[in-house]
Amino acid sequence: MDLELVVSRVLIGLRAAALMDGWSLVLRRGFGVTTLDYALLGRWIGHLAHGQVTHRRIGSGEPVRGERALGWAAHYAIGIVFAFVLLAIVGPSWLQSPTLLPALVVGLATILAPWLVMQPGMGAGIAGSRTPAPGATRLRNLGTHTVYGVGLYLSALALALG
Repeated sequence: MDLELVVSRVLIGLRAAALMDGWSLVLRRGFGVTTLDYALLGRWIGHLAHGQVTHRRIGSGEPVRGERALGWAAHYAIGIVFAFVLLAIVGPSWLQSPTLLPALVVGLATILAPWLVMQPGMGAGIAGSRTPAPGATRLRNLGTHTVYGVGLYLSALALALG
């Protein structure tokens, strides 16, 4: 894989994750909706490094040094990884004329990671089943990951238009 393709995939993933963050900011500040605190993601990852995969409630877990930075770094790294997945599925020619559907499908498929791995590990249950309002949690998650998929598309389109 040449450097230009790597850089394109990294930029697409970064921009899509940033759009996801913008969406979360609008939800938090505009509507008072609670969104993921990336410090808790960092805490969970920090505990993973010591062999603890699951927690009863990650917010009550022992803080990890640098957890906020670790969580934010992980969030953007994951966004980049899923951009690589998208391009592995559709092929690099998609970058020349991106279409919404593949990016949206991949964006929505990324919901499986938090629903089946992260949320259960953090004590929220499968697909947020142990949260106070599981339906609202799932809807918020689907919205956020839809925005990520749209971000993948818009980022690729911006690169294509140069």
